[in-house]
Amino acid sequence: MNRLVVDVAPGEYTVTRLDPGTGVPAELLTRDGLVSVTATATEVSVVTPSEHAPDGGRTEPGWRLLTVRGPLEFTLTGIMAALAGALAQAGVPLFALSTFDTDHLLVRAVDLDRAVRALREAGHEIG
Repeated sequence: MNRLVVDVAPGEYTVTRLDPGTGVPAELLTRDGLVSVTATATEVSVVTPSEHAPDGGRTEPGWRLLTVRGPLEFTLTGIMAALAGALAQAGVPLFALSTFDTDHLLVRAVDLDRAVRALREAGHEIG
């Protein structure tokens, strides 16, 4: 795996679980920072900067966002595996998601320093 450049976003993020079929306010999608809404038959998961987390669900606050500098080609393989493997070896839990252009990892704020150290030791650059 080539060296990846991973940027640490400012601020904390919250992961929220809403009941299936729950709508989210449209203005949520115009907020700064990463906003991700994923709906399945059993849940709606929302990732937002903590100050914009929706009400009414089960929340997991206290995450920090790491983003692979992209855009990444769809033909690339092993990116998430390389990052997740380095974090797993360091005992750092993660919440992973991808967008069209790149991959994102959320790690607990209390684990951020350990995560950064593990990624650097695996040969990746932290921006």
